[in-house]
Amino acid sequence: MVAPESTPAPDSDRSPPDDSDSASAAAPALVADSQRFLRAVRTPDDRGPALDTVRNRIADASPDELDALAPDERIAFWLNVYNAATGAALLADPDRFEDRRRLFGEPIVTVAGTELSLDQIEHGILRGSQWKYGLGYVPNPFPSAFVRRHRVADPDARVHFALNCGAASCPAVAAYDATDVDDQLNRAAGSYLRSETVVEEGTASVPRLLLWYRGDFGGRSGIRALLREHDAIDPDAVSRIRYREYDWSLALDAFRTEEEGR
Repeated sequence: MVAPESTPAPDSDRSPPDDSDSASAAAPALVADSQRFLRAVRTPDDRGPALDTVRNRIADASPDELDALAPDERIAFWLNVYNAATGAALLADPDRFEDRRRLFGEPIVTVAGTELSLDQIEHGILRGSQWKYGLGYVPNPFPSAFVRRHRVADPDARVHFALNCGAASCPAVAAYDATDVDDQLNRAAGSYLRSETVVEEGTASVPRLLLWYRGDFGGRSGIRALLREHDAIDPDAVSRIRYREYDWSLALDAFRTEEEGR
């Protein structure tokens, strides 16, 4: 659980919002803060004051600032916060990964004064209040007031190729930018699907994420269309789809810099 610490004096590029106009103006800065959060997690020298500072900025943001995020800003912000919060928690204490139900379900990061879990960010905000175990077909009828207020209005299934929970089978980590998030998600989807799909004798073994969230992808036909779109399968050669097992081994390289990994 990540608790907010004392708030430092605001930087010159980030003034406290006073009304809806200033909240709208601060929205791009909030996305930039989410990128700084991820950068601080991935840079060993910044896992200290710099990490605390940017984490406090996000914790002390106002709900109005979150409301002012445009659709692409909202997606980029929450992707970065999810990945940064996960990396910060697991790099600080890798043993947390042994109890994944607790890791995903307990509050791990504070945003705009509200403590949130990874599940709330992924399934509540980014997936538009879907039940975690509903295969993409069952909405969560009881989302929190915070989730209802700040969830993505038009969920994008490609976020599944951008979220990293620390497992070996998770997608790569990147800092998402609102000005380029559509292209970034396309690249993430294509890279992940091509690298994780194995085709042999007319059968495509595909990432298990496609099974877990098949409703998000439009069911069986939507999954085939997605695989064809990203050149992960040859539509004339593949007759069957099989889902690979997920590798839950802890893999933290995605949250480390190349220099640190040496």
